[in-house]
This record gives sequence, structure tokens and C-alpha cells, in this order.
Amino acid sequence: MDGAAGRMPAQLETEWRRLGLWQDLSLAAAMARAAAERPQAPLHFFGSGGERRTTLGEVHARGQALAGSFHALGLRPGDVIAMQLPNGLENAVLFQAAAMLGCTLLPIVHIYGPHELAHILADSGAKALIVPDRWKTIDYLDRLARLPDLPALRHRIVMGQTVPPGMIALDALPAGELPEITVEPDALALLLYTSGTTAAPKGVRHTSRSLLAELNAQRRDGPADDYGLSPWPSGHIAGTLGVMGHALLGRPMVILEAWDAALAAELVERFRVRQMSGTPFHLSGLMDAAARDGRDITSFAQFLIGATTVPPALVAASEAAGIRCCRCYGSTEMPTVSQCEPDDPLDKRLTTDGRPNPGVEVRIVDDAGAELPVGSEGEVAVRGAERFVGYTDPALNAASFLPGGWFLTGDIGKLDTEGFLAITDRKKDIIIRGGENISSREVEELLLQVPGIREAAAIGLPDPRLGERICAVVLTAEGASPTIESVDAVFRDLGVARQKTPEALIVLDELPRTPSGKVQKAELRRILAEQGRIPPR
Repeated sequence: MDGAAGRMPAQLETEWRRLGLWQDLSLAAAMARAAAERPQAPLHFFGSGGERRTTLGEVHARGQALAGSFHALGLRPGDVIAMQLPNGLENAVLFQAAAMLGCTLLPIVHIYGPHELAHILADSGAKALIVPDRWKTIDYLDRLARLPDLPALRHRIVMGQTVPPGMIALDALPAGELPEITVEPDALALLLYTSGTTAAPKGVRHTSRSLLAELNAQRRDGPADDYGLSPWPSGHIAGTLGVMGHALLGRPMVILEAWDAALAAELVERFRVRQMSGTPFHLSGLMDAAARDGRDITSFAQFLIGATTVPPALVAASEAAGIRCCRCYGSTEMPTVSQCEPDDPLDKRLTTDGRPNPGVEVRIVDDAGAELPVGSEGEVAVRGAERFVGYTDPALNAASFLPGGWFLTGDIGKLDTEGFLAITDRKKDIIIRGGENISSREVEELLLQVPGIREAAAIGLPDPRLGERICAVVLTAEGASPTIESVDAVFRDLGVARQKTPEALIVLDELPRTPSGKVQKAELRRILAEQGRIPPR
């Protein structure tokens, strides 16, 4: 490989070509081909406004018109277009428009507050931002008013009835012709931000080539006319892939504006949905709603489950309910590393995350990057065509890649003799709540703004629905008595996303530390579990 974030090794490229999974196209070219081949492919959005139904041909035509409008605004190839929208038809149109114009699309998780939004917009250098005026209880215009000065952000575009001075309505953009634009497959096409071990979200950069490799690998998941259902927000890689599955493969899709287990069960029954991915929270909620409401959800060829720890008991329960549950493993940086198949033995689907996808290579390495023997636990290193091309912060790349383009995932796992991968732990200090990565360091820095808290450690508490909840373990100033209510109030005032707000507070006299003074979180969890203050892991 020419660099840590460069092209894949020649032997892997040859393998992808042999498998017929290689596409030397831009997203725009692939979208145009899909729209020509499957113009009637249906796309359904369900949310607060009821159902909105369209087709791939209609979405493609609207995307072309919007791309012309963006060009009239002065947006050009390589510019970053950010959107912070709940799932809806406009998202699908924006994906098409950005690709046609050769711009980089930046979907932002719709619940992120001004604290996260300001960092993402500044780091990405976004030239345009599209938001609704309101959605449910969220006032997006208030969020925009609380942003700092962002010189690169030239256009603030609003979807809705209220458009403040200096902004422009999405449905009032100037009309314009889209000139002929050539976009290279290795040009940056998608930017997503994910929280990890650092305090600030990390910008993950994908090209047309990496995204098409991921989507082409999904062709094996079932016939082209099988319906899929996506519960994920578009700012999450899985939500992005749900929209792109329709745009690039012509796959019929049902997409939820927000997760509603009862509605999801109804739609699975109505559309005979064959493919869905989610966390244990989604699967357990779907099964409970179907049992309560008498819905038949046994149409699934497979339910891909991942993004957090998967309890074997849940996989077994889904089997008993007639749902073939398949664990999988991936990340924003490498969307699908491995997955179980419906025909894999039950014990493999209960205890492993499946075999690597075609064209994906997996190694288990020690702290020095040396490969470990089969069966040994170590850090999971991966490479393949769908691997991202690096972070927006070059300093992060140096610590994230081994020679040869191997990406260090920060997860601990092992491979068995049959090639099945099992993720056993996390090296990175993150909390995974409802499938979303939350930086414990970021939470800790925010906790220090709560009056009376002088030191803080954020840990994940096991939760059967969300995977983990955030627990704040704190040391207090003399005479201070912070409460979970006072923590909640400060986080609200700071504009922090609700999922990052601690749901439990424990006050201690001291924290266990390493000789260098770092908090030993594993020891902290052990002590608290022994005291009966948190559940054992």
C-alpha cells in the first residue's frame, strides 16, 4: 500500500475483481446506473407525517434538480455539504445531489446539540448546512443561533416554515443547470463523525470506491426485490447504508423517521421484510411488540445484530420466535468486517460475529502489531476495499494503521480454526449506548463543569435494552453534594446530546489509579460491583 490511508494491496484488488464485486465508478455514476435499471424500486418513509412513498427514479430526478440548485449557490466538487435531518425523503435526495455535484456529504446525527455540532462543522470545513426548523421537541434554529462564528459555513439552509434572516429555505433555492462533472472513484464522497477514545468526535472519510465495495458485498444478502427495513438515523453508518442500499442497488426499503417498535413490527408484517439490522435494543423491542400486538415477523431471512454486546440469550430467543438472528461486526471506519450467515451452526451464531466478508482480511495482533496465533486474544486489525481512507485529523492516522494498510480497530477479539471472529472486549475507552459510540473522556470533561464535581470517571453500566448506560463516578469538592438532577441540568444548558447525559451518579472518596495517576476503570468497575453498586459485567 502506498500509505496508511491509500489504496488496498494489489492482491486484494485482484481478489475483488475476481469476485465480481469491484466497481470503478463514482457514486454518481453508480446511482445513475441503478436509477436506469430499477427506476420503480420503492422507497417508503414512516414518521410523524405518516407514510411518504417514492421511487428510485423520482429520487434521482429530484437529486439532479437539487444538485443544479447547489451549483447555482456556488457549491463545487470537493465542498462539504452537511445535513442534520431526521430520516426522510429529503435525506435520500441530498445523497443523490451531493454525489452528482462531486461534493462530500456529511450526515450529522440529528440529536447532536450545539456542543457537538460546532466541532463537527469547524473540523469538516462544511460550506453548507441543511436543518429543519423544528423536529419534535428540538428547535434547530435555536441550535444554529448558539453556534460560534464559522467562516467556512456560507449557506444555512432550512427545511420548514420558519426561515430567519440570513438563511434560505430548502424549497426556495435558486434553480440551476448541473454542468457535466467527472468525479474520480477515489475522491472523498462521505464524511461521518464518530466518538471514540478522544474527547471530540472523529471525522471518518469514505470514497466512492470504499462505499461501493461495501454495498456490492451486500448483494449476497438476498434477492434484489426483497424489502429491507432501517431503524438507524442517517448520521450513523448503518443509516447511511440503508439509504444507499436503495440508491445504489435498487433495493426496496422501508425507513423509519425514529425508532418505534410497534410500528416496525407492523411494517415487517405488511411488507414481508426480509432484511434488517439493529442492536439488541431494536430486536428485543421488535419481538416484544410483535408478541403483544399479534404481528407475524417471521419473514426475516436474517436479522443482522451488532453495534454493541449481543447477549446469547437474545439470539436463542429470536430462534425460538422463528427469526434467524445473525451477529455481525463492523464500524464507521470499516462498515462490515464480518457476519454470521443464516445457515451457520447455531453455536456460531450464538457466540461469534461470523466470518470476514469477501475481500476482507482480519488479523489478531499484539500491542507491537505482531500477528498472534489462532485462538489467541488480541487487537483486531482489518483491511479491505470498504475500509475508510483515514481521519480528518492526520495525527489520528499515525496511531490507527499498521504497515500494509491494516486498520487497528481498538477492539479485542479472537479467530477460531474455522475463521469465525469473536469480539471479546474493547481496548478503546468508549461506552456504547443504543449502538452509538460515546466518548467517556468527553463525558468526563463535561462533568467537570458541574458545580461541586472535582474529578470524574464515566463508565458503562450493562443494560439489557441499550447495551450500556452512562454512569458518572465522581469525587466532590468539600461540602458539595451534586445530584443526578444537577448533572442533567448542566448538560442541558451546555446543549449536549441526551444520549451523552449520565443516567446514574456515584460519589466516592477516591478512585483507583495506575502508578502514573490514570484511573483504572477495570478496577473501578470491580470495586463497585463487589460493593453491589453496579451489576457485574
